[in-house]
Amino acid sequence: MDIAKDCSTVKDYVYKRYSGIHSLSKLYPGYTVQNEMTDSGLRERLCLPSVYFYLAVHDAVGNIKSNWTIIKKKISENIKNNKCFSDEQKHYLRFVLKCDVIFEQILERKQVQIDNEAIRIKYEELKSKNDTPRLDNYLRRQVRKYSFIPSSRNIMEFSITERAYRYADHGIYISTKEKRKRIFIYLTDNNRYFCQMRICLIPEKGDVRICIPISVRVKEHNDYKSYIGAAIGMNIMFATSSGNLYGEKIGELHREYASWIRKMNLGYSRNMANNPGREKYNSQKNRRREYLRSYINMELNRMLREEKPERIYVLRLPPQAFHKADKEINNSMNMWQRGYINRRLKQKCIENKISLIEVLGSGISIECSSCGETGIKREGRFICERCGLNINERINTAKSIYNRGEKGKIIIR
Repeated sequence: MDIAKDCSTVKDYVYKRYSGIHSLSKLYPGYTVQNEMTDSGLRERLCLPSVYFYLAVHDAVGNIKSNWTIIKKKISENIKNNKCFSDEQKHYLRFVLKCDVIFEQILERKQVQIDNEAIRIKYEELKSKNDTPRLDNYLRRQVRKYSFIPSSRNIMEFSITERAYRYADHGIYISTKEKRKRIFIYLTDNNRYFCQMRICLIPEKGDVRICIPISVRVKEHNDYKSYIGAAIGMNIMFATSSGNLYGEKIGELHREYASWIRKMNLGYSRNMANNPGREKYNSQKNRRREYLRSYINMELNRMLREEKPERIYVLRLPPQAFHKADKEINNSMNMWQRGYINRRLKQKCIENKISLIEVLGSGISIECSSCGETGIKREGRFICERCGLNINERINTAKSIYNRGEKGKIIIR
């Protein structure tokens, strides 16, 4: 509670000192505020550790920036709905709102000075067509109307970084204001997070709530009930145990992307540092990579939409192997987006509340999914001489992954 109150004091200090129009130039990127707060001596007077002090400063600065965004949005709506302004006047006001440098100087009643030549020419053009003193006064009145100094509404919470806590003894140890001393809080679950968190105190109940940031909202799918095995490949992105193939063009796209990069690098290797066409090359490379990744995401979405899985069994992929002699094969392997495919699969499983489980993969590619005996692979087909199974080798691998997952041969994290 002592730390929470001190963090609230720091925030209120930042709000009162930097919420005005004269502090607009200090908010971006925010290092000026941080340096001035360091020199203020407030942290020493409160004896507050830096891991709490600077987080409180950045939280307050972030809230001030959000308030200015809200103010600009309200002014923009008023400009749109104001019938007394002509289109040229509205154009000038919107231009000023978008250019932070001009907006700040007008609010502070300074002579507008712009370093960017293109922006300066555009401003001079709009200024010559309008009664700018009247329009500038309108902006100042609007800012006075909507601006306010925020305050800490809830003093019983504060942010904490990874450096200020550690997990042990089925709980979490949190740094205090006393050096080399931490408070132990017993946890009600076994989850472990390594990120910035928010500690919320509930003194009337004697409880502590630890809030963890999440990147997406989790979707509930009542019709996602199937269990499937999925085999990830370079030529076919996914083969599932239900017998379906997804991303059949991925191999062709990988080869086109790799061959283009190999061709372009041969021309740029002699003068790599100072080549004037490097910017164009990087632009084309990013466009081709994003096209490939767009296809990956599209096929991932199609697989989840058609398979409707509640649980997906996959292999933990081994380290990437390279050919000893063929540079073209090595180049294609190096361009393989398997890391990106894995990350997107994990992210989409989190978003759709799907369990993703890794299974043991030793010898699974030559294991018959029907009888379990060793078979042979020939021209993309898997053939089992014992039971006569003859199917696509990737689908056989996916079925074997599913079988091992159901038998409990999984990797426990």
